[in-house]
Amino acid sequence: MYQSAASMFKNKKVLILGFGREGMSTYRFLRNMYPDMHLTIADKNEIKLDDKNVTLICGDSYMDSLNDFDIVMKSPGIAFLDVDIKDGTLVTCQTDLFLKFAPCRKVGITGSKGKTTTSTLIYDMLKEGGFDARLIGNIGVPVLEDINTVTPETIAVIEMSSHQLEFTTSSPEVAVLTNIYEEHLDHYRDGFRGYVNAKLNIVRRQKESDTFIYNATQGLDGLCDLGKIKSHKVGVKKDAPLPFAVNNEHLLGEHNRQDILFALEAAKHFGVDTAAAERAVEKFSGIEHRMEKVGTFRGITFYNDCIATIPHAVECAVEALKNVDTLIFGGMDRGLDYSEFENYLKKSNIKNLIGTPATGHKICDKIEGAPSKNVYKAANLDEAVKKAYEVTEKGKICLLSPAASSYNCYKNFEEKGKHYKKLVREYGKED
Repeated sequence: MYQSAASMFKNKKVLILGFGREGMSTYRFLRNMYPDMHLTIADKNEIKLDDKNVTLICGDSYMDSLNDFDIVMKSPGIAFLDVDIKDGTLVTCQTDLFLKFAPCRKVGITGSKGKTTTSTLIYDMLKEGGFDARLIGNIGVPVLEDINTVTPETIAVIEMSSHQLEFTTSSPEVAVLTNIYEEHLDHYRDGFRGYVNAKLNIVRRQKESDTFIYNATQGLDGLCDLGKIKSHKVGVKKDAPLPFAVNNEHLLGEHNRQDILFALEAAKHFGVDTAAAERAVEKFSGIEHRMEKVGTFRGITFYNDCIATIPHAVECAVEALKNVDTLIFGGMDRGLDYSEFENYLKKSNIKNLIGTPATGHKICDKIEGAPSKNVYKAANLDEAVKKAYEVTEKGKICLLSPAASSYNCYKNFEEKGKHYKKLVREYGKED
């Protein structure tokens, strides 16, 4: 890997843009390859780094000099809404380098929702099948971390966000697209079209010998022309038969059933048999913040579904759990259209609807007065959990499923989910 990538960076002016988890990993990767190479690192936040061969650019103007560099290694969370890149500057990322140079087989998974569950299931199926597999990418492990340990026999299972795919110019051997819904509209200059274009980079450069697995129930009409995709295409419908029964409380609902089907097709491509896949499904232990059961307190069962940042994901969780009496929702306003979600809530069997800023309050204004609904505006998550304990019927469920991102009040959805679990346990103590 290092030898293959070395020529790309030799004698180039290189900028690492963003110095979070992935940016730090990129720095280590480049330092291993070129110990004395001069690098520039830019980030909005202050950077502390003891390296005489590094120039730091920090503060609000950290993106002003992008065109002064030959190569920009971009971190995924940084938006290029008002940035124009001139000819002569290459913007790339870890995902692109890994797909181009890593000496192993690769399966990439993307989609608005379901990609983490699908990625984890594929990884588990491969491991049960006896393969050397790695679970990396958007799931929390930068793809270039420990890159020197992969071999031609390794199968890399790579969860890919739209941000990681935006500047990716290669495609994996197997590409899985779980679904596409409105998401991250504030990140792309062309809104939803920019988001879709980024997602489709997962399949654009596939060869005829590669495989593209997609959601045949949703379809891709208006998003891409399947006839122009060179690879072998496998459409997965949510009601397709499974080769075994699924009795796992962490995989409730039709959306999880379809994720199992996606994973089965991907694992089958690499030679995993049905018995190994079934064992993986049986052992699946769930994923934090994804329909995660927090516990039963004062007779109420609480679930944390903080990863649900779009309405469709919330609806899937409600329908899978079936006994939701209270829903806590709301977060950062990114311009999503909530009109269909508002109608869904009005028609649902959920009795108590607790909205938090900012989108939750707007939705509450639209649904207030709906028959058989108790609508509450909470100033924050703390107040929402307190209200949930007051109003939720014993024996039923309180679900946190925001239908929005968490950046207005939290660093990320993980921080919000952990705070929710802490509040639930704290206020759930018996007097």
